[in-house]
Amino acid sequence: MSNHFVRLVEPLDPKEPLKKFFNLNKLEDARYARLPFSIRVLLEAAIRNCDDFLVKKEDVENILNWKVVQYKNVEVPFKPARVILQDFTGVPAVVDFAAMRDAVKKLGGDPEKINPICPADLVIDHSIQVDFNRGSDSLQKNQDLEFERNKERFEFLKWGSQAFQNMRIIPPGSGIIHQVNLEYLARVVFDQDGYYYPDSVVGTDSHTTMIDGLGVLGWGVGGIEAEAVMLGQPISMVLPEVVGYKLLGNPQPLVTSTDIVLTITKHLRQVGVVGKFVEFFGPGVAQLSIADRATIANMCPEYGATAAYFPVDDISIGYLMQTGRDKENVMCTRKYLEAVGMLRDFKNSAQDPDFTQVVELDLHTVVPCCSGPKRPQDKVAVSDMKKDFETCLGAKQGFKGFQIAPDFHNNKVKFTFEGCDFELAHGSVVIAAITSCTNTSNPSVMLGAGLLAKKAVEAGLTVKPYVKTSLSPGSGVVTYYLRESGVMHYLSQLGFDVVGYGCMTCIGNSGPLPESVVEAITKGDLVAVGVLSGNRNFEGRVHPNTRANYLASPPLVIAYAIAGTIRIDFEKEPLGINASGKKIFLKDIWPTRNEIQAVEHQFVIPGMFKEVYQKIETVNKSWNALDAPSDKLYTWNPKSTYIKSPPFFDGLTLALQTPKSIEDAYVLLSFGDSVTTDHISPAGNIARNSPAARYLTSRGLTPREFNSYGSRRGNDAVMARGTFANIRLVNKFINKQGPQTVHFPSGETLDVFDAAERYKQAGHPLIVLAGKEYGAGSSRDWAAKGPFLLGVKAVLAESYERIHRSNLVGMGVIPLQYLPGEDAETLGLTGRERYTIILPEKLKPQMNVQIKLDTGKTFHATMRFDTDVELTYFHNGGILNYMIRKMAS
Repeated sequence: MSNHFVRLVEPLDPKEPLKKFFNLNKLEDARYARLPFSIRVLLEAAIRNCDDFLVKKEDVENILNWKVVQYKNVEVPFKPARVILQDFTGVPAVVDFAAMRDAVKKLGGDPEKINPICPADLVIDHSIQVDFNRGSDSLQKNQDLEFERNKERFEFLKWGSQAFQNMRIIPPGSGIIHQVNLEYLARVVFDQDGYYYPDSVVGTDSHTTMIDGLGVLGWGVGGIEAEAVMLGQPISMVLPEVVGYKLLGNPQPLVTSTDIVLTITKHLRQVGVVGKFVEFFGPGVAQLSIADRATIANMCPEYGATAAYFPVDDISIGYLMQTGRDKENVMCTRKYLEAVGMLRDFKNSAQDPDFTQVVELDLHTVVPCCSGPKRPQDKVAVSDMKKDFETCLGAKQGFKGFQIAPDFHNNKVKFTFEGCDFELAHGSVVIAAITSCTNTSNPSVMLGAGLLAKKAVEAGLTVKPYVKTSLSPGSGVVTYYLRESGVMHYLSQLGFDVVGYGCMTCIGNSGPLPESVVEAITKGDLVAVGVLSGNRNFEGRVHPNTRANYLASPPLVIAYAIAGTIRIDFEKEPLGINASGKKIFLKDIWPTRNEIQAVEHQFVIPGMFKEVYQKIETVNKSWNALDAPSDKLYTWNPKSTYIKSPPFFDGLTLALQTPKSIEDAYVLLSFGDSVTTDHISPAGNIARNSPAARYLTSRGLTPREFNSYGSRRGNDAVMARGTFANIRLVNKFINKQGPQTVHFPSGETLDVFDAAERYKQAGHPLIVLAGKEYGAGSSRDWAAKGPFLLGVKAVLAESYERIHRSNLVGMGVIPLQYLPGEDAETLGLTGRERYTIILPEKLKPQMNVQIKLDTGKTFHATMRFDTDVELTYFHNGGILNYMIRKMAS
């Protein structure tokens, strides 16, 4: 082994000399014991992979010296142990791999060099929709429709699992990616190629951070970056600051883990943790189960951190046993972590490492809450929900406002549903979904919902039939324990039937609302409400007709479904009145923590996990029956509207092209703050009047066959047309919401795609202007690929979400950032100017570049290529071009 640190290698057990590990304690360096536990994982990976090429000895020294260099923008490489993908992001990754094989062959190389070196798991969980939601046959109907719509995509993925090594596919119907990762895929410690080392993972879904709750360091990356990792490249990252989050006390009896994470999300947004690791410590951590910790880690993207790490402790080890992991492997895991100083005792403050900053939360101060109506960080105590919503109704259009005139606040619209008369008002709940990896992985909140449903049914409460209720568990284990504990029957009686195993409503696959409900909402211009146990509630994401969406715990989802409105004060107003005329309040049916724990201890057992997961790769008969081609090069079908060879590598040569200045660019769109990847590249339904719909219609498809944008990410023609196609898009050039812009040469208002096409035909480059947090939300590579295909050469923003900036870099789009204290307003930019961005011959990370306007004005902005590696990618026209040249040469 040509490794500077081979002297650290020793067997974990003298009786098994071939099973070794790098013993970091043998560094005999006092700095190691002071490192945050999350940084120790980075250090071990650097030491084990130190080859003086991709990972150098200086990198190891920089990580050891974290306390000193954390503020100095020092770049270090990180080679994660594995990669995880879901199908919305996994399909374009496999499409890119297939196209890269073609490109390498054209350049005279061996196409089979394009092969994952780093192990990758792809979980198909984003394709199923809530088309049917009432009745015991809803699950089967939705799964049948899922295969009908996605058969071509699934065949392609099955081809990928056979054509590429080191890629495992978890079939549809198995569960949600992050719950499957938590309950089954995560190793905590790898035992591979004769070495033990910490499990770590990057994923093409921003909520990959959920696995941090188990002590596996992981975070979301762009699909483009993940592809490079799969091909053996390390991630190039700036060594992060680590915020220590100290938890104290015990939660109150009525508080759920959802309430805790929404409180933490708001708190850390205020602290400011973008680009940083958060590491949890303190005696309060010992009061939290792994499911609770995973819920907190899951919403890491919502509070803006890169990772939200809970080091492994004995509760983590106990969870591995509870979920049916091999006992001998679990014992080796504990022994290894103890040997390298990575096993945590949260009650022992002597173990507390150094942190950049420490903030605290007393768990006893947390109260039941929701978040909304448009952002996950906007926490509202349940006791304030009615008042807060009514304030939002009249407030100015924005994150906390709908700008409804006061005279219309009490509007009501009558409608008929299934032969009965009902009425809707502002605040009426029309979607109530127990969904998402955030909460369905947590037995305490799921069983809490089940027990609340039982008490509600026994008290004579019902849910109005027009409310679209649904239950989409994160794995078959959830269904198992809900059924065995006897609460599933009561959930079904309230309309919460199992509708599928996948992200569903949380990703925007909420399916259609009844036509009479949509007509009533439209007629009254009503602010209708969706309540979901999810992690994202951005405008236009959950459903086009729910302008207000609130994140809530599963028991609260049921409570609001029964109430039928968000405009209720649970402390003063009854949930409903039963047939006997008795008022039933929420406090009458809310289960206690002790009730929930008793049921959990009895029914959530290792045998369930073993039974569900031992057949996970073979249980789906429809998947097993799929016939996929076996060729190593994919045969593209020109008639396909799902899978298409992308144009990213057209005309690619081995020779590098020198980057040129961007001259006289028009502004395609001008945005304010918090433009999300959902705004840039929506995942949900394809509007019938959109450019994507016109394209699909021209290919002979009917609206019923459109499926969603997310399902069509393997087809660049659809995705380019779907870029900036969110119906809630707010473009400063247009005085109303909608996916349109002004084509300045003609003065016409056009769909964004059509305007971009006109600019492209005339040879005009484009840029986008934006405010703070540009690209917040899901780690969506098409939010960078789409603008690239529209001809966007650069984005000028006040700040970026970490993953989206990385994706822009990966596509060769320049992320420019205003200098501190400057923005479009202070510089007097209208977006109607033409912009020339001057690139000097020699580029450096984070250098300032000059921007000239056709008005004669000049200013500077920072070019956010943060590392030398990112500049290398830019010189190659993007990370994938770099990999192709590397493999073909």
